[in-house]
Amino acid sequence: MRFVDASVFLHAYLKPKRVLKPHEKEIKENAKSILRRISEGEQVLTTAVHFGEVANLLEDLLPLPEALKLESGILALNNVEMVEVSKEMYLAAAPLAAEKGVGLNDALAVVAMSERGISEIYSFDGDFDRLGVKRLSS
Repeated sequence: MRFVDASVFLHAYLKPKRVLKPHEKEIKENAKSILRRISEGEQVLTTAVHFGEVANLLEDLLPLPEALKLESGILALNNVEMVEVSKEMYLAAAPLAAEKGVGLNDALAVVAMSERGISEIYSFDGDFDRLGVKRLSS
């Protein structure tokens, strides 16, 4: 099992308002490929917080009915496990975030991964490279 970061959903689903550069096109295609594998049954983990990040951005940037359809589709997948987040998890994440100079929710993902024995994350966020997990972007 791998953790799936919000960045994967966002790169796959959001429609650019400009022409993408070649490396941006590659990221978008890789994100779509990851989501295809997930929709075909690959087991992944995320947290309610990371899903909330996805929902907030989709609802800000897409028409609400389209955003809700995408969100419902993710939630309907039995192979996407979503864990609740506790204050204790954030308390464990805060020193890691400060030590590594990353955002609190990135450190939270690593805490959730550690609790489940997961060492790989699907993400396009380079901050994970400093957090001791293997970041996969394709």
